Amino acid sequence: MEVPVPRPAPRRVSRSRAALLGAALTTSLALSAGPAHAGGRYTVTSLTFTVRAGGRSCAVDADLYRPAGADHAHPAPAVLATNGFGGSKSDGSTDAIGKAFAERGYVSLVYSGLGFGRSGCLISLDDPRIDGAAASRLVDFLGGKRSADDGTRADFVTLDAPGDPRVGMIGGSYGGAVQTATASADHRIDALVPLLTWNDLAYSLDPNNAVGAREVPGAFKWQWTNGFYLIGESQPLTTPSLDPSRINSLACLHFVSQVCDTVRTLDSGSYPPDRTARLLAYARSVSPASYLPRVQAPTLLVQGQADTLFNLNEATAGYRTLRAQGTPTALIWQSWGHSGGRTAPAAGELNLSQGNLEASYVGRRILAWFDRYLRKDGTTGTGPAFAYYRDWITDPAHTYATGDHVPALSRTLYLSGDGKLVDNRAKVARGSRGYTNQLLPTSHSENSLAGTIGLPDPAPYDTQGTYLAWTGSTLTRSLDVAGAPQVTLKVVSPTAERTQNSGDAADRLVLFAKLYDVAPDGTQTLVHRLVAPVRVPDVTRSFTVTLPGIVHRYAPGHRLRFVIAASDDAYVGNRGIKPVTVVSAPGDTGVLRLPVVGG
Repeated sequence: MEVPVPRPAPRRVSRSRAALLGAALTTSLALSAGPAHAGGRYTVTSLTFTVRAGGRSCAVDADLYRPAGADHAHPAPAVLATNGFGGSKSDGSTDAIGKAFAERGYVSLVYSGLGFGRSGCLISLDDPRIDGAAASRLVDFLGGKRSADDGTRADFVTLDAPGDPRVGMIGGSYGGAVQTATASADHRIDALVPLLTWNDLAYSLDPNNAVGAREVPGAFKWQWTNGFYLIGESQPLTTPSLDPSRINSLACLHFVSQVCDTVRTLDSGSYPPDRTARLLAYARSVSPASYLPRVQAPTLLVQGQADTLFNLNEATAGYRTLRAQGTPTALIWQSWGHSGGRTAPAAGELNLSQGNLEASYVGRRILAWFDRYLRKDGTTGTGPAFAYYRDWITDPAHTYATGDHVPALSRTLYLSGDGKLVDNRAKVARGSRGYTNQLLPTSHSENSLAGTIGLPDPAPYDTQGTYLAWTGSTLTRSLDVAGAPQVTLKVVSPTAERTQNSGDAADRLVLFAKLYDVAPDGTQTLVHRLVAPVRVPDVTRSFTVTLPGIVHRYAPGHRLRFVIAASDDAYVGNRGIKPVTVVSAPGDTGVLRLPVVGG
């Protein structure tokens, strides 16, 4: 799952995301080490490692960046990194990691992930048993336990014990999840910095934002998922010839078979119990949500606010797991992610391609994290537990707010029967309103691939009669929201009630919850185009929905609008027509809770 890591400029985002639609993936035949190239304060040597992964033997293509002065007598700590989905060790974002840390005195080993670039084996979605095991073999090299295929040995890496190198990992998206996958089994890893990655792949690709509905599949994110799938399966069209270790079968060309089975289940639009159980079990087996309890390495999680692929809730869930079990951890919500491109990086935001980590808040936090846990500099502080970017602050030196925890839900609004959002139950008017879905989607949040192929993406919209909205009063002062809002709802849908126990979860009611910012002139903005798909577990009971986290200022004169829509064209929604009614009364109505900060 690719985004430039960690460079945020949309020009680079567009290039890297274009890789998602057809990256030229080169042949991954076993290669001997290439010549060392001078890099000023470091040298770069191409290396190949033969590893066993997923029952196959294959080559891993890597570049070793050795800083000047690092030798057996003067060892240096190491940084290990790999690419995002569709990339390789040579793409600009991954290559930049090797250069940036070598220039700062770290030994950097940057490699093409399994199934990408010139590395062999099948694409296995950062499976800890496959991708994690392969990365662990590279840790063996850094620890002096093995050599590269040409006999090169690394005797210039700081060791904590024989065979145990001082090593951290950094990378984004697909190059982020592999870090926790590796550290869950290899406790030699000393520090992690996963950027823009997933916590639960079932939630990422088929999200159900209903609280407590973990075993109920959600609404299939078909654009993102099929885009990635086509990248992997189209490699014969983009690569002259493929290493046999990268070919599976005619039915599933370049992924492990479980990936193809999962995508076919999602594309089928049907969720019978047996296939659903297999889908969820596999997606979670390759997700940090299943193995974070085994991660001991201090972890700095960085997630993007503009990200409809892996939203803020993913990193927040991982942060809470790690923190609860005592693993040193911190969380940063930066501005940029997989979606919502800019024409230039926001002032003061991370742009590793410039090679100047010290110039950004996130870059300085990363350097401090590695200084503390890799250089063992006890005088270096690692910063606050939580930080988040605020786009309404114009001074780059103060765009980040910090705290010791993720903000809690602190403001309550009620859904009134007359379509208003009110701040007191006594103000709730009795009433009922309804909508009906159509056979085709009638609401739009985003075209996930529009930016990838250079097409404009229409503004979000909802079609009359297929959604319900509740609008608050005009704000007299700023309302700052930082976190994931929650709403508790009760809907009436006799059709869904009759079909929801059919045995196929696809027959349950689907709806989409979202928050708009309505300007004084009536125009509305869907913050970062984020929505909360919900497959309602049981329409006869109330249910609670956690919306994607946002950081947003609702300015004076603006109004907050909460919407539930029948569909969204970025997702697969309802099967069949399922009319919905929402009834409100002062003692029994929907409740919206917001994580408001700053008063």
